[in-house]
Amino acid sequence: MSFRHFLFAFSFCLTSLFPAFTADAAVSKQAPPKDTPMPYRSTVLPSGISLTYLPNGLAVAVKKDTRFPLASLRLYVHAGSAFETPDIAGISHQLEHMVFKGTESRPKGAIATDIEKAGGYLNAATSFDYTVYLTDMPSEHWKLGMDVLKDMAFHPSLEPEELESEKEVVLAELQRGEDSPSNRLFKRVQASVLKGTPYERPIIGYPETIRAYTVEKMRAYIKNLYQPQSMMLLVVGDVDPAAVLEEATKTFGDLANTAPVVPPKTMLPEEFPAGGPQVEIETTPWNKAHISVSFPGVAQMDARAPALDVFSQLLAGDTSAYLYKTYKYDKRLVDTISVSSYTFERTGLFTISATLDPDKLGVFWESLVKDLAALAHKKFPKQELDRAKLAVTDGLYRQKETVAGTASALGYFLFFGGGEDAEQTYLQQIDLADEAAIAKAASSVLRPERLSLSVLAPKMPPQDAARKKAPPREPDTAWYTKTLLAAWPMSKDGQSAAAKADTGPEREVIELGKGRTLILQPDASMPYAAVDLVLAGGDSLLQPDQQGLAALAAAVLTRGTKTMDAVALEAFKNDRAASLSAGSGRETFRISMDYPVRFAPDMWNLLHETLTSATLPEKEVERSKENQIAAVVSREDQPLGLAFRRIFPFLFGPHLYGYQSQGDTKTVAAFKRSDVAAFWKRQARAPWVLSVCGTFDRDAVIAAAKKLPAPAGEAPAIAPPAWSADKDLTITLPERNQAHLFLVFPAAPVGSADEPGMDLLQNILAGQSGLLFRDLRDKQGLGYTVTAFQWQAPLAATLMFYIGTEPDKVAVAKEGFAKVIAELHANALPEEELTRGKNQMQGDYVRARQRMSARSAEAANLAILGRPLDAEKAVIDAAMRLTPEELQTLARKYLIMAKAYVVTVVPR
Repeated sequence: MSFRHFLFAFSFCLTSLFPAFTADAAVSKQAPPKDTPMPYRSTVLPSGISLTYLPNGLAVAVKKDTRFPLASLRLYVHAGSAFETPDIAGISHQLEHMVFKGTESRPKGAIATDIEKAGGYLNAATSFDYTVYLTDMPSEHWKLGMDVLKDMAFHPSLEPEELESEKEVVLAELQRGEDSPSNRLFKRVQASVLKGTPYERPIIGYPETIRAYTVEKMRAYIKNLYQPQSMMLLVVGDVDPAAVLEEATKTFGDLANTAPVVPPKTMLPEEFPAGGPQVEIETTPWNKAHISVSFPGVAQMDARAPALDVFSQLLAGDTSAYLYKTYKYDKRLVDTISVSSYTFERTGLFTISATLDPDKLGVFWESLVKDLAALAHKKFPKQELDRAKLAVTDGLYRQKETVAGTASALGYFLFFGGGEDAEQTYLQQIDLADEAAIAKAASSVLRPERLSLSVLAPKMPPQDAARKKAPPREPDTAWYTKTLLAAWPMSKDGQSAAAKADTGPEREVIELGKGRTLILQPDASMPYAAVDLVLAGGDSLLQPDQQGLAALAAAVLTRGTKTMDAVALEAFKNDRAASLSAGSGRETFRISMDYPVRFAPDMWNLLHETLTSATLPEKEVERSKENQIAAVVSREDQPLGLAFRRIFPFLFGPHLYGYQSQGDTKTVAAFKRSDVAAFWKRQARAPWVLSVCGTFDRDAVIAAAKKLPAPAGEAPAIAPPAWSADKDLTITLPERNQAHLFLVFPAAPVGSADEPGMDLLQNILAGQSGLLFRDLRDKQGLGYTVTAFQWQAPLAATLMFYIGTEPDKVAVAKEGFAKVIAELHANALPEEELTRGKNQMQGDYVRARQRMSARSAEAANLAILGRPLDAEKAVIDAAMRLTPEELQTLARKYLIMAKAYVVTVVPR
């Protein structure tokens, strides 16, 4: 598993981080009075991190980071679903919900309101081994963030009526998860592989345990596990470490421990029962099959974990990895394939998962089991091993591009990873993961006697007589087991036979002439650069019967040049921890790349070669068609994916805005290489903007830009769309649990005078403290997700209200939306609502532009559409000046129920 999966797992070893607090520690003494100076021990680590332990054991870590005017705060608690007893399964997750329902000093909704009106972001997350409360704030408001985190963790109000309401929300969330193939598959895997451990239970719990929660049970859970000695407060950003420590001491120093900390026992993979492979098959309504081959893995602090990270990367970490290349590229048996090594505090889980057409299950399994038998001892070339190590460590470094990402990485290594030296130790272990270390780690985990196979697949028609000697069209459990053991037998003792935002100098715009614009945004904070070449065109160059062709051309464009085929290209990029990809939009076509700065010459040469000599290979066209068709089918298996594929054709018909960017399966299947070549010939002639953000040699970039092909055509003209006369669209998706309701209002297009106001109104409506959330979820408990979002283009826009709810509550939800709109029409919003929305817009603006790739893409997209580079900032500045009365006028102008389009996805 790579560092990305470490952050997903979020597990940690308490005894390594807090060696002074062992199982022998007695219940902590009463904390000193507040007016007594609080002694503490503190140190500044070589990396500049201030790490302090208060007398009650709570760790306070602070890292000053002045790249952005932001502060990211995290309060980690050693309490998650793995600490629950079966009768209260899911209570950690329920508590995470309840802290947003009010505290002793803040009424319901006030927590999110206080943060969002200061321009911050607030959330909480529950995993198996931890709960984390987090907020990302403008740096001048970090004290507010700290106060809110303490309030959430230690002073939730936990009102019985609110608990009953929120239990319904969590039950709806659970039902929604059952509609997701990946969620359902993971639940099956954990129940099978991790049986007998606390990790066999889903974090969200079960319907019967959720319904049985009481306020008394929740308070007992908090009293037992929410101990200061089991917590860490982390602050990263543009802050004064001394001031943060002083405030943390005042805020948390008087908290007392009320229970001892007993480190849980680790369970090695060798300790799990070795009773032979387990196979579970479930018939589902989805069009695709979803399969997972899983084994008990290693715990987080196990010495084998880094080697398994590298092993996972070698197998399926990128497009040149062994399993991806074999089953996706060469044999074309799967749509997706992935390998993950999840490390938890007490154990782990190693999985190989794939999505594929159900009629390929038999052939795939016959081939995969042969690979499984030899996989642990497979010989990987040194180049591939070096590439995998680079990718794993590169993931860690790139995580730190944002303030929040830096906080997540630092939090993991300080709290979950075992202490101040954990990051360097991890990197050293990755570097030392040679062929022998990987083989030893892999062979200890990949054992047929502990294998668990979970298959979710639709019912298949009977197999015809001509295929009787082929793998069965619909394999059963006996066939899966027999095929596995024939290729990968176990020895008599049960062991397998094989095992015996703006930074740096100001940007620069250089007009190169002939429809070419170069935008330079220096940022030397990281040794990377992001590049976006955006051309006018995309879907706007297509006829209605060509929908999906631009997306197909984008997929094929980077799959071969005159000097490298697709495999060589992937190896070339992966050897440099770099990326080069293409994509299409309604009015644009882009080619993006990012790279460590030391590989800049190589990547600029590759960009030039792609533009001048892309070969568009026939076999890559066919592979990309398969991928695109599979993506369409998978998207239409998901309620929201299906809805968004249908909404725009419903609204705009054959107009460009009604196009389905991926096309439909029949149209895509009919495309030929000649279609792709003809499109690219026309697209390559269009005017372009080249945007570069990061660390770069200015003169070298200008020289490289001038060498790129000059445009020979004009940007296509786009006529205004005609809106549909029909107002209602009902989409049926059988055998699902939830219904999904959209109210779609025509809104203010990009660049219009009303754009700032509509953006502000959307921010006021959305969010955890937004009007829709507070009314339809907090007050009425109608659904887990309630929000508002916009789609905007130069000639049209929409503001959509959305809720996922139970089928019999759709009408009530629609009435709820109508009541919110009526209130907006009747009364001007309170000033505090506007303040919250305005600050949220400002906070979102800074957070969204931390990554170099985001700033590069934004500049290129704005310029190619003829908009000023500060257009988004100008919208926010204009929104800051708006009054409640002006927003009321906009609500009356645009939010008219009689003009709304109603789109529902129902499970009938």
